[in-house]
Amino acid sequence: MKVTTIGLDIAKTVFQVHGIDEDGEVAIRKRLNRNQMRVFFEALPPCLIGIEACATAHYWARELSALGHEVRLMPAHYVKPYVKRSKNDAADAEAICEAVERPNMRFVPVKAPDTQALALMHRMRTQLVGQRTALLNGLRAGLAEFGIITTTGLGGANELLRIADARDERMPDLIRNTYAMIAEAIRNVERQLATLDLEIQANARIDDACRRLCTIPGIGPVTSTTIVALAGDLSRFSTGRDFAAWLGLTPRQNSSGGKARLGRITKAGDQTLRTLLVLGAFTIIRRARVDPAKALPWLLAILSRRPPLVAAVAWANKTARIIWAVLTRGGAYRAPSPAC
Repeated sequence: MKVTTIGLDIAKTVFQVHGIDEDGEVAIRKRLNRNQMRVFFEALPPCLIGIEACATAHYWARELSALGHEVRLMPAHYVKPYVKRSKNDAADAEAICEAVERPNMRFVPVKAPDTQALALMHRMRTQLVGQRTALLNGLRAGLAEFGIITTTGLGGANELLRIADARDERMPDLIRNTYAMIAEAIRNVERQLATLDLEIQANARIDDACRRLCTIPGIGPVTSTTIVALAGDLSRFSTGRDFAAWLGLTPRQNSSGGKARLGRITKAGDQTLRTLLVLGAFTIIRRARVDPAKALPWLLAILSRRPPLVAAVAWANKTARIIWAVLTRGGAYRAPSPAC
């Protein structure tokens, strides 16, 4: 009995295999541990293997592809509808096996090791930014209990650190050393962020796609390398709107009976990439308010009737379409005339 398709439910140490033959009959239903994986698939003739795109999925996709198998990764929420009843490893593997054969299934490109390393670098950067924010918020809230209030933003954060380092007399003796340690921890995180940013900038300078992306307004080294690391090959999207929809920048639909009902953006896709595009849009909006003569008329029209966040999301949507065009058609971005 020749196995043609396998659904592989992966984990840290326990793996569930569900294989079918060319007639759709169950040929393999087996549980493997990590040490058995390579031996099992080496002895298996080349076949189609479906895996949910989750932790370690890209690693196993590369390993099994090297053995001659065709590996396809799928978003987990696209596989879930194929689980028939109770959720367990065997049911998940069976659902993966069924989903991978669907003609309209959407797949996730397998990342190369260097691309995945760049993506993980950005994940760590996001975690460090979160740690810095959490420490600053804790320091700000603690000092407020003793009547020490500073402004928001970078200036206020620097003032907080100065007060903590100086062991201000308005703080009780018991807490002064603790807050000084918190201030030092914040500075350590900032030094680590600076080191990561230098590595990211160096990568952006040597990568051709990153250099072309940096010609787009609102995109710098961090955003360009994030796009290359997380978005993958954009040629799989037929239009720029499809890429914007993949990022979650298009309205959620609740349409029926031929009547279109559009709501807020779906917020699907990668949150980090979507956040960076929106933050970049705010820099464009800030520049448009300072010098309206150099801004695009459609952006000024949106700002005149909608809140800044809505305008930022609209610009991020437009930027996503430009990104698709730059990466799929080649060349760099050429800014339109402000009169357009």
